[in-house]
Amino acid sequence: MIYYVNANAPREGNGLKKTPFRYINDAAKVAKPGDEVVVAPGIYREYVNPVFAGEENARIVYRSEKPKGAVITGAELLTGWTKVEGSVWTARVSNGIFGAFNPYVVEVCGDWYFSPIVRHAGSVYLNDVTMYECSSLEECLAGKADPHAWDQEKAKYLWYTEQDRDETVIWANFHSKDPNREKVEIAVRRNVFMPDKTGVGYITVSGFVITKAATTWAPPAAYQDGMIGPHWSRGWIIEDCEVSNSRCCGISLGKYLDPENDMYFFNRKVKSPTQMERDAVCRGQYHGWLKEKVGSHIIRRCEVHHCEQTGIVGRMGGVFSTIEDCHIHDICTSQQLGGAETAGIKLHAAIDVTIRRNHIHNCIMGVWLDWEAQGARISQNLMHNNWPPKGREKSQGAMFSTDVFIEVGHGPTLIDNNVLMSPVSITIPSEGIACVHNLILGGFSLINSGVDSIVNGQREPRYTPYHIRHRTEVAGFMTILHGDDRIYNNLFIQAYPVEDETKKPTDADHPFVGTAPFDIFPTYEEWFEPFKGEGRPDMHALAEAHFGHLPVWVEGNAYFGGATVCKHEQHMLSDDHSKVTVELVKKNGKYSLRTNVYSKLGDFRDSILCTETLGKAFEPEQRFENPDGTDIVFDRDYFGNHRGTETIPGPFASAEDAEKVLY
Repeated sequence: MIYYVNANAPREGNGLKKTPFRYINDAAKVAKPGDEVVVAPGIYREYVNPVFAGEENARIVYRSEKPKGAVITGAELLTGWTKVEGSVWTARVSNGIFGAFNPYVVEVCGDWYFSPIVRHAGSVYLNDVTMYECSSLEECLAGKADPHAWDQEKAKYLWYTEQDRDETVIWANFHSKDPNREKVEIAVRRNVFMPDKTGVGYITVSGFVITKAATTWAPPAAYQDGMIGPHWSRGWIIEDCEVSNSRCCGISLGKYLDPENDMYFFNRKVKSPTQMERDAVCRGQYHGWLKEKVGSHIIRRCEVHHCEQTGIVGRMGGVFSTIEDCHIHDICTSQQLGGAETAGIKLHAAIDVTIRRNHIHNCIMGVWLDWEAQGARISQNLMHNNWPPKGREKSQGAMFSTDVFIEVGHGPTLIDNNVLMSPVSITIPSEGIACVHNLILGGFSLINSGVDSIVNGQREPRYTPYHIRHRTEVAGFMTILHGDDRIYNNLFIQAYPVEDETKKPTDADHPFVGTAPFDIFPTYEEWFEPFKGEGRPDMHALAEAHFGHLPVWVEGNAYFGGATVCKHEQHMLSDDHSKVTVELVKKNGKYSLRTNVYSKLGDFRDSILCTETLGKAFEPEQRFENPDGTDIVFDRDYFGNHRGTETIPGPFASAEDAEKVLY
């Protein structure tokens, strides 16, 4: 059955082509497995709440008839502005429009939210651009940009809100613009396209613009809402969509709503934040966290931008998923919100998740995989400018910046064939990481750091789970020993000047490029020496080895511009004398590299790597392999080109490939 929807139809219909529905949600109430909902161009101011799930071989498809012609928005137009003083105007809204959820009363807050400044879930939009909330009418009248915002020009457009009995009062500084002549909207709905119950799986959403919603803060031990998402189900496809202007998160891939664990620390405060996260993992099994029921989603060819917490978020619900060919940018750069859980992509429990061929830039972080990135692969991505503009300090409670952040995981986690161009490229307070064939212009950070705390004079280890291979069932818990990393065939270039030489690899903003931070870890031979004894093992005597650093493997890398070299590395190229340049060039909306580094490699060559080369991550005893358990051979480069029987370091099979359009 094909149902038709047209916002511009003369009257409400029954979904037939001649008499279409006027609202997508009318179709969402009746569409069943195998049905398609075709939506004509237009603006749909509604919340779409799919009632029925599709089936694996009979999906329910929602399709914009014209790509990005159908706009689904959580906002309403706000007219009737009255001038107050200077460039500040005011308008009133009856609270009846909000129903039970008034986003101008609901505050952005919860677990892992650190900013002391009160922000609300609502937003004001001027000509499709989110304005900045301020804390007082006086601040609104002053019209000065928040000094922490990355875009100072946009940050001058301010709004402030108060409640007056049964009305929401909004003041806004429009500077030279007249709001009665411009398009001004306010966020009214919490979600745009998201079932309110779990288990509504196998839905395809294709070609829509999803925009402007009053989403709430989405930490891991909480219900995570986004403008669009599957809400704890299986098999969604979100493709060819533009997702923008969410107060918090754009796309949400998880998690279940659990009243006993929701925002546990914020609401009860009696368990440590880390303990409640362990509880959430274990309770997930009770809520049906199994490969057969949850995850396996696909997000592809989407543009996700200008969301104030994350572009894509997920806690456990995103397992076995793929995020590919997306353009993700301008995430958490307003600096309106301060806390953890902020990145272009922020996933907990990214079990067998593949993140590939994406362009991620101008985000507070590029990709942050937190806890249980077991079997995750970050491959063939272009990441750059995931770093504040020069001179811009982070706001209160805001996180640091990096291209890739893997936190307290046991691996195996694979970072391969990426172009990583921010001042800090890879942050890994983890173990079981493999970095293979990347171009890396920034430092490694939080090496042997960022995991445990000293409380009451004693170390408080952060035990995190690992899982049965390619499953969600928990296999065990362990603290992070650090090490167990493989750094092979990368191209390191010290591209940014070091402004603070006191910085160390344990710092989040470590600026020195290269592998010297791994000097502190043993080689495999050194690590294994205590275990070689004959006869019965002395369990007590081996305690020191059991809780010591794990070994690292570092080979086949090339270093330029003063990039540092690990003392363990035997086969490598280090050139401190040549002047190497590398630049990302944008032309006609396309990005390419301009560099002379390949002329400096000479005849240096690397071997082709494979799963057998990398071995197993220590704690889960799992190989660096595909989600289906098959071997990976690293004979394809950033573009998918074949490398042959030997190769050069970095993400490209040849110097000619490096000159092609990257994205």
